[in-house]
Amino acid sequence: MAESQCSGCPSASSCSAEQRESCGSGKGPQSMLEPANKYAKIKKVIGVVSGKGGVGKSFVTAALASQMRKSGSRVGIMDADITGPSIPKMFGIMGEAYGNAEGMILPVETPDGIKMMSINLLIENPEDPVIWRGPVIGGAVKQFWTDVAWGELDYLFIDMPPGTGDVPLTVFQSLPVDGVIIVTSPQELVQMIVKKAYRMASMMNIPVLGIVENFSYLKCPDCGKEIRLFGESHVDEAAGELGLPVLGKVPLDPQIAAAADAGAFYKTDHPYLEKAVEVLTHI
Repeated sequence: MAESQCSGCPSASSCSAEQRESCGSGKGPQSMLEPANKYAKIKKVIGVVSGKGGVGKSFVTAALASQMRKSGSRVGIMDADITGPSIPKMFGIMGEAYGNAEGMILPVETPDGIKMMSINLLIENPEDPVIWRGPVIGGAVKQFWTDVAWGELDYLFIDMPPGTGDVPLTVFQSLPVDGVIIVTSPQELVQMIVKKAYRMASMMNIPVLGIVENFSYLKCPDCGKEIRLFGESHVDEAAGELGLPVLGKVPLDPQIAAAADAGAFYKTDHPYLEKAVEVLTHI
């Protein structure tokens, strides 16, 4: 019965037996996407990912959000790194988030107008560890999508935890991600790290918009020479092998690091992400 009802479908040949059976019952393949709530109208959802930790993914997320906000876009950040949240501190956001009369969570707004949600805004002491198992963490990330009154946004950036575990999988399956940006560093392991993130996104049919290299160099304050503390960059060859653009090479800047520590990241500028801004503007 299922086969006969699939006879006119152009995709029937690529469907599994389970999918054909589902179509034959009149249900169709079941989507795992979580619907947005009536208080959220978001045009583009962008994931910021990395194949390993310690490459400055949260820093790049914050920088991308800040640059898009400076360009006039309405921007939000979902801090999906539940066990290692750092975004609120960078923007000087303290205290807890509140709800509206209908029980929806209201995002906290940064001084420059970026809407933000993080687990640190929902617990009493931001320094307390979040000791949760994977399914509970995944459920919290889903709630950041379904239960937060984001309002009207042009871009929602999702700061994902490193690697290819539960949370990235939950985000890719449950949220309508329009594309991901991979963050990496100059070390020789870059090709393996980038490929892990790239292949996971590809397996989930999520477009990869490009790569941002962090910790690219340190500019000498006296002579202006670029010092490559972590060795020569390998990001161009890794990007070329995968057919991806390099969207920016982020320097080590002590002044920006100090601003982030002081909760004043919104006062910083990031011209080295100009290409990333251009790509995001046209997706």
